[in-house]
Amino acid sequence: MYDEKKVKMLTIWLIEGSRGGKTRARILMALKKSPANPHQLAKRLGLNYRTITHHLKVLEDHGLVRRIHNSYGAPYTLSEAAEKYWKIIEQSICKVLGDEC
Repeated sequence: MYDEKKVKMLTIWLIEGSRGGKTRARILMALKKSPANPHQLAKRLGLNYRTITHHLKVLEDHGLVRRIHNSYGAPYTLSEAAEKYWKIIEQSICKVLGDEC
């Protein structure tokens, strides 16, 4: 489904080129460290729960994160594609987050 070029274009659009890019970058970095549900991410990142759920949906719709199971409060993790192309994704994250990266 994804190749390096598509992942690069996707991350430029979702992370570098949008207003929510910094939040998405922080979510991806947090999920790289460990799976978490939206409530845990909201607490960890100091953001509103609804903000987190919105950005998780965007990332899930574009194949960068996935739910571990479909029950309420299910944790999210990076998708296989995100793991495979992490170096490309990380480049966009570091452009947006700078010293936080």
